[in-house]
Amino acid sequence: MKKYVFILLTILVIIGITGCAITQPFDLTENPVGSKVGEATGMLVLNGTYGGFVDYSLQTAAKNGGITKISTADVRTKYLLYAIEYTTIVTGE
Repeated sequence: MKKYVFILLTILVIIGITGCAITQPFDLTENPVGSKVGEATGMLVLNGTYGGFVDYSLQTAAKNGGITKISTADVRTKYLLYAIEYTTIVTGE
């Protein structure tokens, strides 16, 4: 019986660590899709102990990719066992 409980807990931990991700695409402008890609990531820890602030805005993602004319944006939300990670991905020129 203990062996089955251990196996079940191991599977739950693996699922919790890997998490799942949802990506939502957005067409923001009529600009053609460019060759540049920029990303910005931030994390929200569920127990509230994360003390920093990470900017994952469109502007930061565009700046990270050297983009001045944004074409599209994707917002990826990844749910982990202990946190939610947000990533903004923009394309453009």
